Amino acid sequence: MGATGGAAVWGRAEQQNFRSRVRGTLLGVAVGDAFGAPLDGMDPDAVREAHGPEGPADLTPAYGRRGAVTHLTQLTLFSVDGLIRAQVRRDTGAWHPPTDLHRAYRRWSATQRDWGPDERRKDDGWLAREEWLYARRDPTRALLLGLGDDTMGTPEAPKNPGERGPEAAARSAPFGLLVGWEPQLVAQLAVECAAQTHGHPTGSLAAGAYAVVVHGLARGESLDPAVQRALALLAVRPGHEPVSEALQHALGAVRQGLPTRARVAELAGGGTAEGLVAAAVYCALVAEDVRHGLRLAGGHGGPSAATGALAGGLLGALHGETALPPAWLAELEGRPTILELADDFAMEMTQGPALHGPAGSSPGWLARYPRA
Repeated sequence: MGATGGAAVWGRAEQQNFRSRVRGTLLGVAVGDAFGAPLDGMDPDAVREAHGPEGPADLTPAYGRRGAVTHLTQLTLFSVDGLIRAQVRRDTGAWHPPTDLHRAYRRWSATQRDWGPDERRKDDGWLAREEWLYARRDPTRALLLGLGDDTMGTPEAPKNPGERGPEAAARSAPFGLLVGWEPQLVAQLAVECAAQTHGHPTGSLAAGAYAVVVHGLARGESLDPAVQRALALLAVRPGHEPVSEALQHALGAVRQGLPTRARVAELAGGGTAEGLVAAAVYCALVAEDVRHGLRLAGGHGGPSAATGALAGGLLGALHGETALPPAWLAELEGRPTILELADDFAMEMTQGPALHGPAGSSPGWLARYPRA
């Protein structure tokens, strides 16, 4: 499969499998986010007092409803939108995906300032017209500052150079769904896009490592070899040591007895990107099933929404959409939008030339994902 996802190399079974993994990844991010959101920032003792020693067994309310998602899911969806737009714009000879991702994140930034969609902005595409995305769900200062103007952060001149939080990593699962790309290119794109808001090397390298792990899973690998590939790619990058050590710590923790929420909290540490990616990897490795993995990741208090989102992306990519808890999906905020976007991404990556290419183009597709 080439980087453009040419239709000729995709059989029907391959397309169906890929769509299931894309749906699983995006729904997994969202449902993990929704499970962890009500507990985000809580002390572990407070979680225990409110939900018992095992933590919550089901979705609990946040932002006035069960199944509500945070800015992490919102940004993940705009990552997908930006990747589709990059593929569409490639026909024009313009090929710089980080720029398209930055424009997509700027469209997200507008949702955090505006009351609702602005119909005058015809080039925004359909996702930016989804009214439910205009809810402000506690975006961090680093995100608002990093995306507060048109200047795009780069690895050489990053925005927020001291920021090492998990938000860039938690929006990076879609990069791993570029299954026709080589892993090192996936890592590079995730790193470059992370620098737009999280300029500390561990913040951006954790995003790259996470995207590479998702990439391996989306291509049908098991979790351990996907993590090993991420470690190999990290090893050649300056400043990789904290991220590599955190992932090694996660692999070692698997052999330390039955999984506990306390071990997840210990891996997560101070809530840095590398700690939360490691905690998510651990939860995915030890999970009896997807529900168990999400409960471990999102049920410990602390940065539970980000840990849940990161683990959900891994579990969804690994097992596909049908393994996710159906009762949780039934209550998930924005589920129709997420499914529509997932299917659009899968169609673009497998059949893009038939939608916009030398043989002709679909006006409806270009209205959804404008080249401008």
